[in-house]
Amino acid sequence: MLRTILLGPPGAGKGTQAAKIVEKYGIPHISTGDIFRENIKKGTELGKKAQEYMNRGELVPDDLVIEIATTRLLEDDCKNGFLLDGFPRTVYQAEKLDEFLQSHDSKIDNVIDIAVGKDELIERLTGRRVCKSCGASFHVVNIPPKQEGICDYCGGELIQRADDNLETVTNRIDVYEDQTMPLIDYYEKAGTLTHIDGSTGLDNVFADIVSALGE
Repeated sequence: MLRTILLGPPGAGKGTQAAKIVEKYGIPHISTGDIFRENIKKGTELGKKAQEYMNRGELVPDDLVIEIATTRLLEDDCKNGFLLDGFPRTVYQAEKLDEFLQSHDSKIDNVIDIAVGKDELIERLTGRRVCKSCGASFHVVNIPPKQEGICDYCGGELIQRADDNLETVTNRIDVYEDQTMPLIDYYEKAGTLTHIDGSTGLDNVFADIVSALGE
């Protein structure tokens, strides 16, 4: 069983690494960001509330996030483990998660922290482009499309997400450092944390993660 949390600032590559972890270990990927975006797409009340915060580059309030995440962990596919991405983001959320897991005779086994410098994060995020139709991700420098502004896969229009402009990106990173960095201390004290250098390339980062989690 593998109950794991993936930490790292916006732009650290958590989504890419999460997909590789899920494929290798056969556990569900639980991203609160994805859950919120799905609700935004469907126009639910939760989606509308979340959209207001996300547009300002602010975190969705703790209690709303905790309710969404812990409800998801009760589903059948989480019985043999899970990968949490984007949750918890604060020590309060971490404490509530621990309380929830303890009440179900469970606990977090591993916490992976992907670390990347602020300047590199800004370059990664402001250069990101997403397909309006299929959601595929590109980057103006690192993963450029074959034709500028056009998706390689479906021919859809590539756009910059509203929360990927310089001002919002900088604010998101600052918010992360202010509210989420204390989690590093929290899980370090718990003895479950492993630091990973996120600037060494996708394959090297994944190799380091596998080394930490075990084959």
